[in-house]
Order: sequence, then C-alpha cells, then structure tokens
Amino acid sequence: MNAKLIDGKAVSAELRGQMKAEVAALAEEGITPGLAVVLVGEDPASQVYVRNKEKACEELGIYSEKYLLPAQTTQEELLALVDKLNGKPDIDGILVQLPLPGHLDEKAVIAAISPEKDVDAFHAQNVGKIMIGNYKFLPCTPAGVMELLRAAQVEVSGRECVVIGRSNIVGKPMAMLLLHQNGTVTICHSRTRDLAEVTRRADILVAAVGKAKFVTADMVKQGATVIDVGMNRDENGKLCGDVDFDAVCEVAGAITPVPGGVGPMTITMLMKNTIAAAKR
Repeated sequence: MNAKLIDGKAVSAELRGQMKAEVAALAEEGITPGLAVVLVGEDPASQVYVRNKEKACEELGIYSEKYLLPAQTTQEELLALVDKLNGKPDIDGILVQLPLPGHLDEKAVIAAISPEKDVDAFHAQNVGKIMIGNYKFLPCTPAGVMELLRAAQVEVSGRECVVIGRSNIVGKPMAMLLLHQNGTVTICHSRTRDLAEVTRRADILVAAVGKAKFVTADMVKQGATVIDVGMNRDENGKLCGDVDFDAVCEVAGAITPVPGGVGPMTITMLMKNTIAAAKR
C-alpha cells in the first residue's frame, strides 16, 4: 500500500475534544445545546444512526430528545411534531432521519423545519446560503470531508477536484464547498461521458455514488487524494465504499478507508451544527 491513510476516527476524536470544551464553556453561560431526532418507522440502518447520534450527544454534554414514531404516522402528525419542536426553546437543532416511509413527503417535512434549527442544512434557505458562501450550517458529510482534507493538509486551492455523484445531500454541496476553497470543480454523474477520462484529471477525487467498489485504479491519477463517501456491502456482505480500496491504494497519494474515514465525521459535524445553533 502506497497511499497515506486519512484517519476519520482520529480527526473526529480531535474535533469532539474541542467541542466538549466548547459545550462546557456554554454551560457556564447557562446554555445547553439541544438536539431533537425524529425517526419514523423501523429502518435498521436509521435506528443505528439515531443511536450513534444519541451517544455523541451524551459524550459531548448536548441535551437530546428522541421521537420514535410508527411507520404509519401521517404527514399531518409528523408536521405537527416538527412545528412543536420549532417552538421548543430547549431544542436548538431538529433532525428528521431520512429516508422517510414512502407515503410521507420528505420535501414538505424539510421545508417545515425552521432554518435556524435545520442542523442537517437541507432547508432551501440554508442551501441558498451555502451557494453564496454566507452560511451558518453546512451539510454534515461534505463538511466532514473538508475537515479531513484540512487535517491531511491537502491543498484545495487551484487543484482539479472531481465529485462523482450529484445528490442534494452530498454531491452538490460537496462541489460548492470545494469551489469556496478555490478548487476547480467538475461534477460527474450517470450521464457523464468518458467518466474515467474525467476522474483521471482529479487531484482530489470524491466518490459519492452509492455503488460498491465503483472507482477502480485505472480511474485515478497517480498521487491523487481519494475521498470515499460510499457505504455499501460487497459480494461477501462486508462493509465497503465506492472505491476499490486495495487496488486504488497502489495509485493514490492519500485515501480514506471505509469504515473509519468519512463515516465518523458525519455525526461529529452534526454536533458542530447543533452547538452553532445554540449560540444564535
């Protein structure tokens, strides 16, 4: 293996140490950040995420509330809960765990969350602020990637940056954050022609496509920094990313593993947003 490993667990632990001190300082001013997490239905992956968010709150001294709603919850009931949480003074951040059951309108639910409490940064108002570079919250996964690049001392300014994936949650905001750091950014997607030709130009390659081992060694420029946002299962049921890790390690200059790369950063950045919301 030639590539330097970018250790998300270590970077996350360092940031959480700083946040713990920040929460303690706020407590002396009589402020306790509060996060409400809403889970509709019993999706196993979502249940794991919610538990991890609870643990992170406990670790940092953030107050948390959990709302577990049955899968048959109506749109009206969910919107009524969001409205109630918008008005709760002890709750600074609201997170509705996605995906929601099929009969619920995710867009309407996201739109109902107060932009001031939208710690996922999915509300259209917060998305617009990210576009113009005047933001309070950043989407957790792209923000975590930027922290990993900073910790690994990877220069973004002037570099060719390629993002594979154009989702509202990762791909689009990821491209915008790299652009704010003066990267030269290309977004690739399912209709991109000659994908490998485009990705081979990248000094920084971010894979957020949701397909196991999609990025192969022949798609990566020698010495590139490769960030793997994917979380998949391979043919043996083992956790893996969007990047063919073993093969790409021989070409890349630096790479994030799965697990232990981007994953630990996502919840850490959610905590950062919750603390920021409490300071308003």
